[in-house]
Amino acid sequence: MTDSAVQGDEVRDTEQGLVDDGPELNVSTARKVVGYAGMLVAFLIVAVPLYWIVVTSFKERPDIYTQPAQWWPKHFTTKNYPAATTEIDFWSYLRNSVFITAVLSLAKIILGVLSAYALSLLRFPGRSLVFIVVIAALMVPNQITVISNYALVSQLGWRDTYQGIIIPLAGVAFGTFLMRNAFLAVPHEIVEAARMDGAGPLKLLWRVVLPMTWPTLIAFGLITVVNEWNEYLWPYLMASDSRVGTLPIGLTQLQNTDGISNWGPVMAATVLAMLPVLALFLVLQRHMIKGLTAGAVKG
Repeated sequence: MTDSAVQGDEVRDTEQGLVDDGPELNVSTARKVVGYAGMLVAFLIVAVPLYWIVVTSFKERPDIYTQPAQWWPKHFTTKNYPAATTEIDFWSYLRNSVFITAVLSLAKIILGVLSAYALSLLRFPGRSLVFIVVIAALMVPNQITVISNYALVSQLGWRDTYQGIIIPLAGVAFGTFLMRNAFLAVPHEIVEAARMDGAGPLKLLWRVVLPMTWPTLIAFGLITVVNEWNEYLWPYLMASDSRVGTLPIGLTQLQNTDGISNWGPVMAATVLAMLPVLALFLVLQRHMIKGLTAGAVKG
């Protein structure tokens, strides 16, 4: 076979390969288009309401109720923000939210870490049964226990108190489940090596296990902070005023101040309530993503 014939066969093979790859490239492109379209839809679903809240907080009251809706303030104003902080005891509600969120988050993180450590790396009778109970607790909505908890807290005289809000919310089923999986992902050889070097249970947890699961712990902490910051139903049942009430309760009272909702101050207060958690998320978002995806890809 001559060189020209060989080269001709190679050209035909190459052309045939390009033709065969065509459908695969089209499918890959279509998947990317669908993926980006889905991301865009998800972004709009989240971003449009947030944009509307921020824009409304800078509108005059008549502009809020105009038809069709205005997507940019016709008369830009900042008076809704002073109104949001003066029409209700905003700073007391903010102080209560910070205190309750901090105490609850710290309690849940400590209890979640300790219980997960016991269920993953310690050996004791009934460990599997305890974990099944924890999983079962995840299946029960919090609203189901509201009536019984309310009756118990009322009998204890804990209404309008911090402990009446904090103690019933201190359950750690989700944190136990999340951290247990993270602890089980720690290589067994490292744990055994630490034990052979004389590390006790607490030292093993503090010096070996926690540093290797730090991203998951941050993700767990951030999720807990967001959930407790936004908690509404139970604090609303327990608090009757700003002495121990949280920001979501304050927003409700601001909405009902004069019988007709003035949405400008309500949206301004909502923006102010979002800022602390938003700032915390922006600082810790990388660690949170690492924690939630830990173990998804094996290297």
